[in-house]
Amino acid sequence: MPRLSIKRSLIVFGLLLLAVIAAGIAYDWIDDRRDISVHAAAITGGNPDRGHALFIEYGCGSCHGLKHVRKATGTVGPPLDGIAIRAIVAGKLNNSPENLERWIRDPQAVTPGTAMPDLNVGARDARDITAFLYTRAE
Repeated sequence: MPRLSIKRSLIVFGLLLLAVIAAGIAYDWIDDRRDISVHAAAITGGNPDRGHALFIEYGCGSCHGLKHVRKATGTVGPPLDGIAIRAIVAGKLNNSPENLERWIRDPQAVTPGTAMPDLNVGARDARDITAFLYTRAE
């Protein structure tokens, strides 16, 4: 009988250890996401959470794919995963918050005839969408 008790104790200890490890991993992931969001807000002056909602509201995902974003399954435009670390946006602009905002607000002025439609995105909305996209480094 004592062996069974030791075995159960080891199983319980193992499960508790596994739970602690999982909690630590989850905490690190959440902390990393928060740091990325704070950084994106600082460099763009926008609100990444609001930008996420606007990305969906403007229907950006109908043309662009973006993992873990509801309704972002489009294949007309390029996938936007990793856009925060790309060197170029719109095929010709250096990747900076100002250039990404410019592209979002008036893509036809940047590249006349592009498939990217002018959705009449205002300055604040473009800044927030840019902030959201700058959280997408992976």
